[in-house]
Amino acid sequence: MAELSDPQITEAYQDVRSDKTDTNWLLIDYESDRSDTLKLTQTGTGGLAELREVLDDSRASYAYVRVQYSNDKESIREKFVLIVWIGPRCKLMRKAKISVHAADVKAVLRVYSFEVAAQEKDDINEDPIILRLRKAGGASYDGV
Repeated sequence: MAELSDPQITEAYQDVRSDKTDTNWLLIDYESDRSDTLKLTQTGTGGLAELREVLDDSRASYAYVRVQYSNDKESIREKFVLIVWIGPRCKLMRKAKISVHAADVKAVLRVYSFEVAAQEKDDINEDPIILRLRKAGGASYDGV
């Protein structure tokens, strides 16, 4: 089981979900390679592009992102995405625990449209994620 008692995680989650702040992502990492304790390591306002830049290829992390998109100039939507990051150089023992720990993370970061399992930074490109959000939202004006 992962330890997620850091109150900063809950505060950042509420901040990302709030319409009153510019914060649109949070990143949770393990305290160390041998620890199952997760802590908030960073938040940001630059969306998926900024989040991609801070992901470490040697770590496993969890990110929660507010994605804004529009189907036309009259409708702007905001949806939330959970990203489970397993960097390409992440240690094998850490990888082995991710599926169990992801369930613990989902109990804290509860509300999201879908989960992205990412092993390369290209898995977190904005266009495919927005396409999935449009499909999940049921309204598509682009014929997709």
